[in-house]
Amino acid sequence: MEEAQGFNPFRFGLIGSSDTHNAAGSFREDDYWSKTGLLDITPEQRGSVPREDTGEYDDPTRQYWGASGLAAVWAESNTREDIFRAFQRKETFATTGPRIRVRFFAGYDLDETTLAGDDGIARAYAEGVAMGGDLMADGDERSPRFLVWAVRDPSDAPLDRLQVIKGWTEDGANHEEVYDVACSSGSTVDGAWHRCTDNGAAVDLATCSTTGGQGAAELEALWQDPDFHPNQRAFYYVRVLQNPTCRWSTWDAIRAGVPPKPGLPATIQERAWSSPIWYVPGEGD
Repeated sequence: MEEAQGFNPFRFGLIGSSDTHNAAGSFREDDYWSKTGLLDITPEQRGSVPREDTGEYDDPTRQYWGASGLAAVWAESNTREDIFRAFQRKETFATTGPRIRVRFFAGYDLDETTLAGDDGIARAYAEGVAMGGDLMADGDERSPRFLVWAVRDPSDAPLDRLQVIKGWTEDGANHEEVYDVACSSGSTVDGAWHRCTDNGAAVDLATCSTTGGQGAAELEALWQDPDFHPNQRAFYYVRVLQNPTCRWSTWDAIRAGVPPKPGLPATIQERAWSSPIWYVPGEGD
């Protein structure tokens, strides 16, 4: 719509939230018990374990729901006014439940030293734009740099990788590309496919214990788009992937002493997403 008509009504920031109807939330995969009260208060009603009377599984749509989501905001202070202003400028991000923290900046003068000192965040704001903002084209058609940083939830699994997702329109067709930009546990990005190699993290489905020593507490990267075109409008956002952990349905099965239900994913990769940064070409381009 922006390419054809000059406006984009879908330039939203991202948040995640939980939708429940039981006056209290079960917001963790390992302690999930209901979203709708009487309709899914037992594992049998949720379809994650077989019914005792028939041995058959119920098959409600709700068995595919995730436990939770969180709305996160980077505000100057914990006040109503500052939080509202942060929502207005879309400096927000979403998680599927873990308290992963994500930072995302873009600019032409960002470098490896930007976050090295105590004034790193202030420098990133001064030298670039944060998630939710517009990055205007540079007069010299320089390729911008993107500063990506994430920290794990200390009470949840380590991080697997950082990704930047790019979207653009070309010749009337929409395109999307996913770039892995930071890997954990010594894995590296394949240059041809832009993907990290497997870091070896796994889950024991009998106990839901996870592989020790795999993953990262913190990941960061300074990244440039290898396919950048100065005259092409684009958006970029960050996705953070956590190491795999058990789904709530697998926890239900373990507590009931039965195998995980066939056909349901036994594990998930919790994650976080930043609001986008929009690259805006110069006028007439």
